[in-house]
Amino acid sequence: MKVLTFGEMMLRLKPAGNNRIMQSDIFEATYGGAEANVAVSLALLGNEVAYLTKLPANLLGETALATLRKYGVDTTRVLRGGNRLGIYFLEKGASVRSTNVMYDRAGSALAEVKQAEFNWDDVFSGIDYFYFSGITPAISTELAQIVTAACGYCQAHAIPVICDMNYRGKMWSPEKARQVMSTLMPYVQICIANDEDFAATLGINAFDGDMSRGIDQKESFKQGMLAVTQKYPGCKVVASVLRNIYSVEDSQWMGLLLKDGEFYESTAYKMHVMEGVAAGDAFGAGLMHSLLHNFAAQEWIDFAIAASVLKLTVSGDLNLVQESEIRSVMKKGGGASLNR
Repeated sequence: MKVLTFGEMMLRLKPAGNNRIMQSDIFEATYGGAEANVAVSLALLGNEVAYLTKLPANLLGETALATLRKYGVDTTRVLRGGNRLGIYFLEKGASVRSTNVMYDRAGSALAEVKQAEFNWDDVFSGIDYFYFSGITPAISTELAQIVTAACGYCQAHAIPVICDMNYRGKMWSPEKARQVMSTLMPYVQICIANDEDFAATLGINAFDGDMSRGIDQKESFKQGMLAVTQKYPGCKVVASVLRNIYSVEDSQWMGLLLKDGEFYESTAYKMHVMEGVAAGDAFGAGLMHSLLHNFAAQEWIDFAIAASVLKLTVSGDLNLVQESEIRSVMKKGGGASLNR
């Protein structure tokens, strides 16, 4: 089974430690992006995965491409050209100061891509599952239409579609997000929605916005997940990460899964967070890996949340962990020991 993920890969620039951008003259450079992060995780877990994007034909584009290849992602579908690689700046928070992301992606190669550049027969040749997030259609009106065309092709060729709603308030408004995602959700069989995703992208109330008590609202999340399947009958699986966030460093995380009309929930992990970026992508990759390997439903959510919390201990966008490490976390329930 082979998965195709579709989205924008960017250069990530981060000040050292917890420094602010305004006090920094040195930035750590890495590469990532939601669907690229999922692709790398799946490849590291031993799955066949291809990535679709457009990268500029310059050294930054080459380095982004090499990053994907390094971890075993199939890049043969990547389009080349355009003026620039998108950039995002990550300012890591501390204690009560939130982590902040600033985008510099206008005019990027993918933001300027046109529908005529995609040959869907070629893109989906040998592909069994299609994965995208709400970030991709938020990039441009053209990309929203391109994602819709890709989903339409999948529907016509019986390729299941998985979507992480991944709402980004700095990219579009809730009104625009709901307008676009309501046209895409009829194609989706598996939906991932966390926190504000429900209201912002689906128009469903599941969470009151208080990040310090997400887990405490488990029952309202369940009602929201049921509402997704009722509003979009083709969507048979809904998964969510629930969090109680007390500070940038300290929080609790758990996973919730609705599959075939039954709810499954993981243990709650008490986390001291090294870096709170891309844990949702790790969660999505964990769900996909579970799907590809026919795990039982409880194992789906246990595996996905263990992958997600492990990402909180890894710097950079990519969840550089092996399946044995994820299973070790599952077995210990969040405890740690010395491996030797």
